[in-house]
Amino acid sequence: MKKAHIGFMAVAAVASLALSACGGASTAGGASENSVVIDMWSGSEDDTAALNAQLAIAKEENPELDITMRTAPWGDYFTKMTTNMASGNMACISGMNSGQLSGYTAGFQALTEADLKTAGLDAADFAPGALEILQNKGEMFGVPFDMSTMLVYYNADQLKAAGAKTPEIGWTFDDFEQTAKAATTDGKMGFGIGMGDFQWQALPISKAGIQPVTDDGTLDLTNPDFVKASEWYGDLVTKAKVAAPVASASDAGWGENQFSSANAAMAVDGTWNAVGYLNNDPGFEAGMAPLPAGKNGSLGLVLGSGFGLAKDCKNKDAALKVLGSLLGQKSQDYIATSGRSYPARLSSQPLYFETIDAKYRDQVKSTFEAAFENVQGQRVSDNWSKVGTFLQPNLVSVYNGQDTMAKVLDSAQQQFAK
Repeated sequence: MKKAHIGFMAVAAVASLALSACGGASTAGGASENSVVIDMWSGSEDDTAALNAQLAIAKEENPELDITMRTAPWGDYFTKMTTNMASGNMACISGMNSGQLSGYTAGFQALTEADLKTAGLDAADFAPGALEILQNKGEMFGVPFDMSTMLVYYNADQLKAAGAKTPEIGWTFDDFEQTAKAATTDGKMGFGIGMGDFQWQALPISKAGIQPVTDDGTLDLTNPDFVKASEWYGDLVTKAKVAAPVASASDAGWGENQFSSANAAMAVDGTWNAVGYLNNDPGFEAGMAPLPAGKNGSLGLVLGSGFGLAKDCKNKDAALKVLGSLLGQKSQDYIATSGRSYPARLSSQPLYFETIDAKYRDQVKSTFEAAFENVQGQRVSDNWSKVGTFLQPNLVSVYNGQDTMAKVLDSAQQQFAK
């Protein structure tokens, strides 16, 4: 499975972290009223260097403040945040990911339009849907620095050899099925079935036109439309036989690995891995397309990471100024021109495409623009992480024909809809 940069899920260790509050002179860390501490995860030396570049911008724009940033590996970061949130010791500014937010809203302040103004930010500065990334139940707990969504990646060489139609903007689920069927030949499969939450849910959500969680955070896995679309997805293995069953629950990146190793003609994965797939190790010609359209069009989730303010931050105005710098034009332009992730700030996005190899640039740009036209912020329930932990191993049984998708979803609904 390909690794993302800091913008989404960095997982390799690079530093240790001692999370502490920042703000007034009486804080636990003994910081002065002009100090602002930023905590963020980092997965490599390159990630840390990129964060330091953004830190330098914040320092340049706020010379009166003493700003420091501390990093930790992904897993350690959230473990320590849990501890420090419980003790009221979160740093004033903390990084947050859309998929993790529901478990940490108690530690963050809900941000208002007035807060954005103090930070020097305007909602109009951000791409449509971007400010939904760090929202939970209608409240905004952070501002994103990048955004992503799910795409269908395809092996153009394999499709051409099989005489299968190439995915394109505006394609439908009928088109998807025809391509997957035609490409299942000569020992190759038409599709790599997903195991990760985003990878397996993307097509059912687009097909059904709904998410498995309601606006108010209520788990809705047994919604008939979502169940029907999810059963269709499982049937790609058991009935349509255009995808291979998953070997074991430990194969979390099964579908993506099947695709990247040229064993499957298509797979679903995030925009964050676009460059990696285009420059794949086997050397096949790769392409990408938005999710196919269901009866209500193509619905995708907008995902990403950003920064929020701790609820107990005592130096809120200073922290908001720093937040504004971390998410301002200069920082967003840096993220874009580095090619590390797709920025959330609308005016910075064209710079990202300039980092793409010229032969792929037009395809990436048109696909990204189409994919982000109809997105919603991910809705999660309070027990969402437990839902994912339960579903993943049970998907193996569904794909192997030992259980049904409807039963697995119903079991999860009964256990976690509380």
